[in-house]
Amino acid sequence: MTDTVRPASSRSLVQLKIYNFFVYGSIAVLFAFFPFYFMKAGLSRMEIGMLMAGGPFVSIIANPMWGYLSDRFQNLRRVIIILLLGNLLAVQAVFHTTSFGVIYLVMIVFFFFQTPLFSQSNSLILNTIEGTRYKFGTFRLWGSLGWALLAVAVGPVIERTGIDRLWIIYSVMLLITLAFTIGLPRGQVAEVPTKFDGRGYGKVFINPHFTIFVLLGVLISVPNSMNSTFVSIYISDLGGSETLIGWSAFFSAIFEIPVFLLFDRFLKKKTNTMVACLAAVSLLFALRWLLMAVAAGPWQIIWIQVLHCITFGGYYYVGTSLTAHLIPSEYRATGQAAFALTWGGISGILAGFIGGWMFQNLGPAPMYTISAVVSLLGAAGFVWLWRMIRKAEARTSGTHSAAV
Repeated sequence: MTDTVRPASSRSLVQLKIYNFFVYGSIAVLFAFFPFYFMKAGLSRMEIGMLMAGGPFVSIIANPMWGYLSDRFQNLRRVIIILLLGNLLAVQAVFHTTSFGVIYLVMIVFFFFQTPLFSQSNSLILNTIEGTRYKFGTFRLWGSLGWALLAVAVGPVIERTGIDRLWIIYSVMLLITLAFTIGLPRGQVAEVPTKFDGRGYGKVFINPHFTIFVLLGVLISVPNSMNSTFVSIYISDLGGSETLIGWSAFFSAIFEIPVFLLFDRFLKKKTNTMVACLAAVSLLFALRWLLMAVAAGPWQIIWIQVLHCITFGGYYYVGTSLTAHLIPSEYRATGQAAFALTWGGISGILAGFIGGWMFQNLGPAPMYTISAVVSLLGAAGFVWLWRMIRKAEARTSGTHSAAV
């Protein structure tokens, strides 16, 4: 037996786009200026790295847990509302605490509610549009638009009012986001077993192609997480202002919109095709980090950030699509949570501790050079995975032909 799900209304689809605009925009504003805020509060580069790593550590538990609850109860909207409320309450303590030890503990609570937001939002989109003519990129591009426009708009405001007012701006934006969760679709899959069988989670974690994809994703995402953590400080060290930090976030996201639309139109939902795309994107990541290593001024960094649209935007879109392709629909939220771990959990821990040490003791140029080498290793791994998939497909085709 299966439950019948009514298609989402046009109004709820519009709500979903606006929700994505504000949830991504809110997080963009926070994370564009978070490291800069901590630096102005007197924390060292290493301490900032530890803060940004301590939170993702808890996401290793948070992402699978919230993914399981979403799959179990088939109500992504309710889970997202809980995550936003917890996010709003926890961040108040972050901005009103001065002790490093207390900040560290509060950041763990904050990331428990923040890190699953993107994967659960993606699952909400995918479940809502399943079986319809709509494409994932059509909805996700609204997140890129919010990320770009709100970050660049807030930069001059923070420069004028002071970085200590960041908590007010972020809180207001989260409240607006919460308002637009009213009317969102529930995000349940079209067909779900009457009796939820937890043993089916083996289908998520024993798929060899998915497991290798997730592990290779760590190699690609650690350098990206290091850049996300320290790029605002790098801009500041080179003489850039809060306004330029906002422009950096703008250029890192605005061109994701045509990237998503192009993938919507041309990406073939075949495993080997998507893995080949990930190999190409990994090579572009390596190029991006080499350019960052030789940057000599803040505006150079801002223009290099344009590559974020192709690198992160491409990896994010293809990775999300590949996860949905490999994982059964009733366990989609868990699969997306596992994919998110490579970007928000494991990579955040490694990037915070290792990146913080390298930025403080070696400097930004060596950190980005090492990042380029790591990305090249990830690209080589995806080429190997592509060859493995091609060989498996050839064997399957040969067996089928022999049987006929």
